[in-house]
Amino acid sequence: MILLVHPPVSRPSEPPPGLARLAGALTAYRVPHRILDVNVEGLLFLLSRDLGHKKDTRTVRAFRHVSQNIEILKNEKGYENIDRYRKAVHELNHLLQAPFDSASRRLQLGNYQDARFTPLKSENLLRMARTPEENPFFPYFRSRLTTLLEQQTPELIGFSLNYLSQAPATFAMLGFLKREAPEVPRVLGGGLVTSWASRPRWKNPFTELVDHLIPGPGEEPLLALAGIREAGMTACLPNLDGFPRNAYLSPGLVLPYDASSGCYWRRCAFCPERAEGKPYRPIPAGRVLEDLDILCRRHSPRLIHFVDNALSPSLLRVLAGTRLPAPWYGFARVSDDLDDDDFVRCLRSSGCVMLKLGIESGSQAVLDGLNKGIDVETASRVLTRLHRAGIVPYGYFLFGTPAETEETARETLRFIARHGSAMGFVNLAVFNLPTFGPESERLETRDFYEGDLALYRDFEHPLGWNRDRVRIFIDRTVKRHPAVAAVLRREPPTFGSSHAALFAMAWKRSGENEFMPS
Repeated sequence: MILLVHPPVSRPSEPPPGLARLAGALTAYRVPHRILDVNVEGLLFLLSRDLGHKKDTRTVRAFRHVSQNIEILKNEKGYENIDRYRKAVHELNHLLQAPFDSASRRLQLGNYQDARFTPLKSENLLRMARTPEENPFFPYFRSRLTTLLEQQTPELIGFSLNYLSQAPATFAMLGFLKREAPEVPRVLGGGLVTSWASRPRWKNPFTELVDHLIPGPGEEPLLALAGIREAGMTACLPNLDGFPRNAYLSPGLVLPYDASSGCYWRRCAFCPERAEGKPYRPIPAGRVLEDLDILCRRHSPRLIHFVDNALSPSLLRVLAGTRLPAPWYGFARVSDDLDDDDFVRCLRSSGCVMLKLGIESGSQAVLDGLNKGIDVETASRVLTRLHRAGIVPYGYFLFGTPAETEETARETLRFIARHGSAMGFVNLAVFNLPTFGPESERLETRDFYEGDLALYRDFEHPLGWNRDRVRIFIDRTVKRHPAVAAVLRREPPTFGSSHAALFAMAWKRSGENEFMPS
């Protein structure tokens, strides 16, 4: 038996797609396995603990309401009022944070940070492995893993590490297992491992702790470790049978599905995908529809989440001609297809409730400088057409890129403000420069985050639009613009886009033509 572990902390709104793919491959080749989602189970465990030593009124009230607040996130009616939802999330986050006497550690439903020991240093991660008792999830995973080991000793235990917020608990569990079950091989893979291993001159610092480090797609290497060496790279049907589907904090199952790996565009400047050499591997559209039909009949999801980097135009055309078994959302690029009312209406008829769009900038000069392949005027029309058809646009914008100046940043501000009535949600981010890549080498760079595992560097902006100025501009100018602030107030705290589509569905049920008031 192989034990696959999803470590905390990431948003506990749906089953992790990476583990679902691995479970699908193991199922296809009849390899016994078990899923352990320590993330959602551990968070619920911490929310249920007795905090009797915390006598402040806020904590006592939050603990009294914990079941009610969890139910708000697991019920469709909880998404009909953003204020009620926001209060539930804030109270749950407060309960998670309450045991910490210092602000140096920050634990929320979707994140964990320990300012004392940055996970960007391998020496800190190894220290976390030597002292697993210091991790806030230790009481849970000690009991859970010990029970599983007593029931049946796995042939190997694999961890899927995708986010920095998962690194502390991942290495704490690895250290615990090395101490308690040293005979069981430990495997580490996932998106963050892939990024680390793609660094130039990478040397694995975890050889004494991890028996097998797997960068990139994990299905074939995992099957090889299980003794299946003739497995090809054909995508297998994801398997969700072993996940605690009723535990996730969403109303009904949100089904994650990736119709491709990598990015079909692969031309953007400063793209980590391209720098890491990730190939684009799409699943044929007909197979995608077959998979979704099988998965929806098997699991009756409330919502389908396409987790692709971007849905390809060819797949969108197939989806536009099909009624999917459940509502769906995903990430897409601005395209000529989306600049067509009939096409967009067909997407809506297929079940599309929200599209995430990486517009990035409202300046054509910046978009051209980044080779985004996006026309600003087309993006403007796409937002209007989507909104008019009943599909909620979620716009992503990036400030501080090497091609941007303060004036072109103001063009982006004007673009967002002009389309505030069309965009349901907006994400504002500061550009991070990847540590390596051909474009990065042409800039004057310096250490941004100290550590041998850092994936980004600071840089001297060629046009003087440096990071500190960018942050001040976003906080004092962009976020304070009335039209932008109105959109930002609709953002689901902590869960962001993971719950935004559920609000989009609530708006649709309400019969309102415009977005629900914040």
